[in-house]
Amino acid sequence: MELSVLNIEGKETGRKVTLNDQIFGIEPSDHAIYLDVKQYLANQRQGTSKSKERAEIVGSTRKIKRQKGTGTARAGSIKSPIFRGGGTVFGPRPRNYGFKLNKKVKQLARKSALTYKAKENSIMVLEDFNFEAPKTKQMATLKSNLQIAEKRAVFVLPAENNNIYLSSRNLQDVSVITASELSTYQILNAKALVLCEGSVAKIEEAFKL
Repeated sequence: MELSVLNIEGKETGRKVTLNDQIFGIEPSDHAIYLDVKQYLANQRQGTSKSKERAEIVGSTRKIKRQKGTGTARAGSIKSPIFRGGGTVFGPRPRNYGFKLNKKVKQLARKSALTYKAKENSIMVLEDFNFEAPKTKQMATLKSNLQIAEKRAVFVLPAENNNIYLSSRNLQDVSVITASELSTYQILNAKALVLCEGSVAKIEEAFKL
């Protein structure tokens, strides 16, 4: 798949970049995508929710009623889960929601997500650029020039660039990441995936092609 390289004015430079079919043209695996996105979202969870169990409730441990003969459930004390204000049974405890996923499954998921974006024509290739100083207005202008002003965009840079990152930070629908940080969730979450010219080679390098 060949794409024209655009400059920051949104005009074609005359150069073309070929996207590797082993990354951008595979048979997508929806299940791999599902697992990778599930892992990403699980890792975002704090996992700090906690409810009080019967041992942690402050209250008397006097036996409320006799063991047998009342016709209702037996209860040892006011802390029993059958009473209002008693302990919570099987409530949440602080835990880590993350789980392990094989490296090759994650790679397949990223390739599948990139293939979907290529099929939707949502990928653009931009020549490597830089801002002299952090200016949000410059990033907003760049989005307008690329005709993606209303779309959620992810800019993929070959290496970290603080000025570009700071210029995008105040725009809600723009993310700036490096090629090595590219994740399945970010690819799918973007309506426009803007690859810098140098980042295409970095992505291919990450997949060891």
